[in-house]
Formats: sequence, C-alpha cells, structure tokens
Amino acid sequence: MSIQVSPSTIPNSNVVSLTSTLLDKDAYLTELLNQVTASKTEGWLQDLRQSAASWVRHSTIPTTREEEWRFTDLSSLRKVQFNVETVNYASLQFDVLPEAANSRLVFVNGVFAPELSAVSDLPSGIVVSNLAGLPLHEQEGVRQYLAQAEGAQEVFTALNTAGIIDAAVVWVKKNVVVKTPIHLVFISGKTLTISQPRCLVVAEGGSQVTLVEEYTNRRGAESAEEEGVYFTNAVTEVWVGDNAQVSHTRVEREGAEAFHIGKTAIAQSRDSGYTCHAITLGAKLSRHNLEILQTGEQTETTLNGLTMISGKQLGDTHSAIALNYPHSTSKQLHKCIVGDRAHAVFNGKVLVPKRAQLTDAVQMNRNLLLSSKARVDTKPQLEITADNVKCAHGATVSQLEDDEIFYLQSRGIDENDARKLLINAFAAEIINQIPVPSLREILLNTVNNLKSLTND
Repeated sequence: MSIQVSPSTIPNSNVVSLTSTLLDKDAYLTELLNQVTASKTEGWLQDLRQSAASWVRHSTIPTTREEEWRFTDLSSLRKVQFNVETVNYASLQFDVLPEAANSRLVFVNGVFAPELSAVSDLPSGIVVSNLAGLPLHEQEGVRQYLAQAEGAQEVFTALNTAGIIDAAVVWVKKNVVVKTPIHLVFISGKTLTISQPRCLVVAEGGSQVTLVEEYTNRRGAESAEEEGVYFTNAVTEVWVGDNAQVSHTRVEREGAEAFHIGKTAIAQSRDSGYTCHAITLGAKLSRHNLEILQTGEQTETTLNGLTMISGKQLGDTHSAIALNYPHSTSKQLHKCIVGDRAHAVFNGKVLVPKRAQLTDAVQMNRNLLLSSKARVDTKPQLEITADNVKCAHGATVSQLEDDEIFYLQSRGIDENDARKLLINAFAAEIINQIPVPSLREILLNTVNNLKSLTND
C-alpha cells in the first residue's frame, strides 16, 4: 500500500531510468512538481516524498478521454502557472466554531499557523498537532499510516505526497471517547498559488471522535485580485480501528475562481463506523474523490453529500466503497442543487465481491436543477458478485414544481421566498445531520442568503 516505484510498476516499464523524455511526459505537471518539491525535508519523510515524485514524473494530468474524468475538463487548470507562497496571517478571517474554540488547527496555504490555532481543551488520550510539532517517537507512529491508504498512486494524491512538509495529525488512543469536535481549517487564496493541505486521522480501537475539515479562502482580503485564481490540492487519510466510530464533516468553501481537488481515503476495520458529511459550495472547479476500503467485517458506512453550485461552477463528486467482508451496511445519499449554467457530476461505485455476503448497501443521488441551462451527469453504480445481499441504487433529476411554488404563494409568500423555502428544505435533509450545531447554522444561513440561482 505504500508508494514504491520500480520498473515493474511504472508504465512503459522497459525504461529503467528517469530520462529527460520521461521527465517531460507532462511538462505542466513537471512544473507543478518542481514548485511543490522545492522545500526539502529529512529522513523517512524525504524518502516518501521522493518515491511519490518519481511516480508523478511518469504520470499525466487526466483528460476527458479517461472515463473517470469524462465530465471534468482540467484544460483551464493547465492554463495557469502556480507557485508556492506564504500568506500574511493578519488579513485572514474564518468562522470559529464555539464547540471547537479550543480544539482547532489552522493551516494557511498548507503551512501550520500556530497563532490561529488553539488546542488547549482536549482530553488525555488524543493528539491534535501538526506533524512537525510532534515528538520524534510519535512521528515514527505517523510513518506507519501516512500515504499508506489505497489510491496513493493517483496523480494528484502523489503530487500532494511529493510536496509534504507538514500535515494535520489527529490521533485518538484506544477506547478514548472525544466529545469535543476537532476543527481543521485550511485557508488558501493568494493569487496564483498552489497549496497542498494534508491530514491524517487515526482512531484506534474502541475510540470515538468528531472531525470538521474545512477548506476556505482568505475572506478578509479587501481586493478582488487577492481573491483570484488559486489551486488547492488536498489529501485526507482516515484510519478507523476495530469498534471505533468516526464522524467526519468536510466543507469546501473556496473562492469563486479557485480550483479544488481533494482526496478522502478511509480504511475501516472490523465492527467500525464511519460517517461523512461532504458539503461542496465553492470553487470554479471542484473535484472530491471519496474512497472507502473495508478491511474487516460488520462495518457501518454512511455517506451524506450536498453540492450547491451556480454561475459556471463545476462540482464533481466521485465515490467508491469497497465492501470486501460480510455483514456490512452502507448508506449513501448525495444531493446536488444546480443553478445558472453550473454543472454537477456524481459518480458513485459500490463494490460487493463474492465473499461480502449479507451486505446491505443503498446508494441514491437526487438532483435539483434551478435553471434551464443547469446540467448534471449522474452515474450510480453497483458491482455485485455476491449472491446473498440486499442492495439498491438510483438517481433522480427534477426541478422546482410550479404547483408547490403556487401553493406557498397562496399562503402569502412571494415567489422568491417560496423558491428559497423549497431549496432550503431540499438541502436541510443533509445539513441537519451534521453533529455540530454551530456549523449547521452557518451552512443553513449560507443556503438562505445565496442569491437567485435561476438566471439563464
């Protein structure tokens, strides 16, 4: 599962050296790689980075000719030259969740910001820190998990690994129940920069933890230029031990011209539970790859997602759940609200091999189009070879019903407010399941305050 590059694993494996031709296989990707690897580290972390960099040099940025990227065109990304820079902390603002006021880590352009972080209200048995701030013996523990999840060789994931200089680390010891939510804030936004946030969560056997992972822009900036084009390439790995429970909320609220590509990789052990609430609101182009690997029987997996986009935004969610053992439950509901000329993509796979008998898996994608030019491409998938399972999947695409709007108008509500009420009700089914009250309120207010999404 670790990233190890050898001639047998590299495409065109008859080539055994890194020639200039291979290095230039994708010149744009090579330039990104040069930017993120300019800073050096030491020891095992540098070895890990070099292995990932070798893989990136033999890779290319995906195109629409590849099935997994058929509806997401990255050609606009290739037109921008990004660099790695720090950001002035003084101009930054972000929402402080009262429930996590003293259990918060903040990273700015992928760099730990101790002045903005607060971790004084944590019980014993949990470590919440940046990687560089950990003692050496705890860094050795991180080594067993960092970049070891399935999918580590995907090109953007490997690019992130190649540039690791620090990471957010949440480690919950065995049988420790953490009632305080852990808030991880990743702020980007300086024009023409690339940031690569990295997050590692380890929940040992019998533990419980609630995690909020937020990606946002520098909302305190005063000029449009400072809110310009930037690129966030994020990777989060979550290891859920035997009988452990992890509740994970991921919120993406990047700037209007940003690019956001994120990977969330989860490994679930026996009798564990994992719940993800993935909220996508921002970025010009966003892509979230959500991958769950079952490593023991009787797991419970719940995936709730909400994509709400307008203008010319593209929001792409790709999920894959590999249920490799019997007696497991998987429930997924992903909703998209699409206005103006925006384009939403959902591709969800549930894999149930023969040995995963007595699996119960449900997958549903519901889409609400608010404009005649809004677009959604949906592809829910079940791949089942087991013969004693209960599985279902489906997708719906609809618009606001005229008779529902008329009914609300007949009760004295004007048309615009009637539309907002219906949109809010559609979104609230997902938002209301988030276990942090203040975050629920922030997101519901965000939905309520959005301008009309119906412009053609």
